[in-house]
Amino acid sequence: MSDDEHEAKPVRDRSQVTIIDIARMAEVSKKTVSRVINESPLVREETRKKVKRIIAETGFTPNPQARALAFRKSFLIGLVYDNPSPQYVVNMQRGILDTLGDTAFQLVLRPCDRGEEGYRERVRSFVLQHKPHGIILTPSVSEDEELAEILREEQCDYVRIASLELDIPSRSIRTHDAQGAEMAAAHLAQLGHKRIGHIHGPKTFRSAHERLSGFKRGLEGYGLELAPELTVEGAYTFDSGVTSATRLLNRHDRPTAIFAGNDEMAVGVYVAARKAGLRIPEDLSIVGFDDTPISARIWPPLTTVRSPIREVGRAAADLLVKRGAGSSGNQELQSFQLELVVRESTRTI
Repeated sequence: MSDDEHEAKPVRDRSQVTIIDIARMAEVSKKTVSRVINESPLVREETRKKVKRIIAETGFTPNPQARALAFRKSFLIGLVYDNPSPQYVVNMQRGILDTLGDTAFQLVLRPCDRGEEGYRERVRSFVLQHKPHGIILTPSVSEDEELAEILREEQCDYVRIASLELDIPSRSIRTHDAQGAEMAAAHLAQLGHKRIGHIHGPKTFRSAHERLSGFKRGLEGYGLELAPELTVEGAYTFDSGVTSATRLLNRHDRPTAIFAGNDEMAVGVYVAARKAGLRIPEDLSIVGFDDTPISARIWPPLTTVRSPIREVGRAAADLLVKRGAGSSGNQELQSFQLELVVRESTRTI
C-alpha cells in the first residue's frame, strides 16, 4: 500500500489517534515511532521524516501519563531557579522550549529561594513528586553542591549552568562572565572614563564574584582601579539598581560611568540618573550585562554584555533530551563566549 493510500484513509478523531495508529500508517514499529518522538539518533532520516509527517497530518499528541507508565519514567524537564531577574528566567525558558518543542518532553518550573531554610528538601520533594527525567539548574542554585548531591542520591539527571566548571563536563554548561565584564571595563576605559562605579549582584551568586573580578581586571589593564567607595552590592533587581545608583550619584565625587551587574539593575540606574537630573550618556555612561530584550527597547538603548541565555537554555535541554533518547550526548564541556554590544548609553568624555 502506498503512502498516499495511507494518507487518504482516515484514522479516527484526532484526539483519539494513538501511537499504534501512527506506527500502522508509517509501516514501522511502535518503538520506532517512540524513538522519532524522543529524537533518538537510532532512526534513519527517511523514516524520521515520514513518521514526523504523519504525526503532523494526524495532529497526534503523545499522552504524557500513558508514556510515563509505559516507559516507567516521566517526560518532564524541570527548571529549578532562584534568579531574581524575570527577563533572565523568561529567556532561559524560551531556550529550553525551543529544544523541547519537537519532542514529547514538557517543561515544569520550580522557583525557590536559596537563602530560605529547608529549600533543598523542598526541591527533593519536587523531584520525588514529579519524577522528572532531568533538572536544569541555573545560578545560583546551580552552585550548590549539596543540592547536586541530592539529585544524584535520587538518581535524577541534571545540568548545571554556571560561570565556572562545577561538575563533570556532561552535566555542566559554562558562561565566561569574567571575560564579559573585562570587555565592559575596557570599553569604558577606552572612552576616557576614570571614575567608574560598579553595582554587583548578591554575594551568594558566583556570577557576581566573577563579574566583579573580571571588571577589576579589565580596569587594571588600563592602569585604573575600582574604588571601594564606588562599589555597591545590588540584588540583580530593578529596585536595587535604583537604590544603589542613587547612593553612587548622590556623592560629591560621583562616577562618570556605572557598570551594572545585569540589565535589570542597569535600567534602575537610568531611573536614578534621571531623578538626579543627569543625561544619558552626556552626563553618565551606563553598561549592563545579559542583553535581555529590554536593553534594546529603553532610551537610549543600553550598551551591555551579551550573555546567550536562550542559547544556553537550548543546550542544557538538548543534553537531557539526548540522554533520554539513549544517546550519551556531548561529553565535552560546553561553554559560551560573551560579547559586548555597544549602543547609545555610553560615550567619550
